[in-house]
Amino acid sequence: MARNRVRIARVPSLLALSLSTALLLTATACGSGEEDAAGGPDSGAGGKNGDAPVVVATTTWEGAFAKAAGAEDVTVIVPPSAQHAPDYDPKPSDLAAVAAADFVLYAPFEPYAEKIRQAAGSSAKLVEVALDNDAGKASAEVTRLGALFGTEEAAARWNTSFESTYGTLRKDLKAAWPGGRAPAVVAQVFSVWAARMAGAKVTGTYGPEAVTAGQLADLVKKKPSYVFDNVHMTTGEVLPDAGAEQVEIVNYPGGDLDLLAVYKNAADTIEKAMTV
Repeated sequence: MARNRVRIARVPSLLALSLSTALLLTATACGSGEEDAAGGPDSGAGGKNGDAPVVVATTTWEGAFAKAAGAEDVTVIVPPSAQHAPDYDPKPSDLAAVAAADFVLYAPFEPYAEKIRQAAGSSAKLVEVALDNDAGKASAEVTRLGALFGTEEAAARWNTSFESTYGTLRKDLKAAWPGGRAPAVVAQVFSVWAARMAGAKVTGTYGPEAVTAGQLADLVKKKPSYVFDNVHMTTGEVLPDAGAEQVEIVNYPGGDLDLLAVYKNAADTIEKAMTV
């Protein structure tokens, strides 16, 4: 069985940087071409290496979806240490890796998406990834990417494992409900998936913009037991006077690109908060 290779783009020497910049300019000069519904110039599955597509992902989140879908050669541009990935400014050396890719995965809300598009040239398929850890949406996205990569069987195996793991996590979280009742939760919009996994009652949401005074008053009236915040976009304590415990939810996978670990870690964090 082929081993999964995960590469994080690094800053090269001055000579290598010059070469990378030249590659970038060459790729850009090729033009982006006409894109199909999948995000690339044509819709063929697989990659330049047969059944082993070369994938470049802007962040570990896209990279984890690619790995779950069966991709084995995945290069990530934004380092896992970047807490808020959209703030990262890709270097020419980072973008040069795009020129050799079969697929380039990105999210539309990333401000450097246009740079990625320009660097891709006509040979790489540009794939806009729906980054959402909602169980149903994540499973559907893995299936879609598997079909695009030509790795449907690997994607199906991951989905089977995910369905089993997710079901177990939901049962464990339900068993941890305080007093045996589903807790009331206010959640940051990108952490709602975690509240659903916990079987909580989502009484209100906030973000991604800063919470206004009026929104704050409305959320306090909901009398939540917990606030599920997004650690990547946190602004500190959201409802300091509501008596609600704030739980920090991590959406991005680590450098190992393990998407399942995101659910396991979130479940562990939530369970600890509910059983204190």
